[in-house]
Amino acid sequence: MYSPGKILYFDPFYFKNGNTAKPKYFIVLHVDGGNTLLASLPTRSDHVPSFLPIKHGCINADDANFNCYHFEAGKPITTNDFAFEMPTFVYGSQVDNYQLDLLKEIYQVEDVEYKVIGTLKKDEFVNLIDCFLNSASVKRKFKAILSKSL
Repeated sequence: MYSPGKILYFDPFYFKNGNTAKPKYFIVLHVDGGNTLLASLPTRSDHVPSFLPIKHGCINADDANFNCYHFEAGKPITTNDFAFEMPTFVYGSQVDNYQLDLLKEIYQVEDVEYKVIGTLKKDEFVNLIDCFLNSASVKRKFKAILSKSL
């Protein structure tokens, strides 16, 4: 379930700060083989600066400290042809690590507490990782981890 490129849907997802719980997609970027994984939480919130064109794929402006990967609405992105219904953004600055044991403890029942949506197509996953690796807004410690994902 927690393997690189996997898209999961949690309903609800309990955020680390404990203040919020809501339905959320979750993209696994890397699993260290131990107890942590690196992931991103896609969002429909468009924070792309107005001077940048919005296109499917990487949108990066190091001079503006901005980086995201945009999934176009309706474009199949997984090996089972799943597509987000709305334009969806994954922000490099929001990549974070999560404790695998805790996730497994909270989300135990597939199709009730979570759903496995699919696995990103190889080129989509590689492009997503490259987007984050080539961004000034992604933390260096995460870049070192992400470089192992390719």
